[in-house]
Amino acid sequence: MSSWFRVAADGSITLTLHIQPGAKKTEIAGRHGEALKIRLAAPPVDGKANEALIKFVAQTLGLPKAAVRLKSGQTSRQKVLAVEGSNPAQIAALEDGQPQA
Repeated sequence: MSSWFRVAADGSITLTLHIQPGAKKTEIAGRHGEALKIRLAAPPVDGKANEALIKFVAQTLGLPKAAVRLKSGQTSRQKVLAVEGSNPAQIAALEDGQPQA
């Protein structure tokens, strides 16, 4: 299993992410140490990058926004997201930019 996500006993999945706000476009950029790097076009002001991150991850996985929440890293580039209703295969496919819906 990849080191950037963990599956809890209750089936929820936590993602460890490194975020680059203010990028030209929103995209998955591969691994960054023990995290998955995501570039966000949204600026890092007034929570816009966090909102864009949650929306991007939810859309990429084919989940409602309510299924993704920020657990930690509100003002940091290092963030931890909790995802409900997905499976490890879908999450692992994020690393390749090809989630399996």
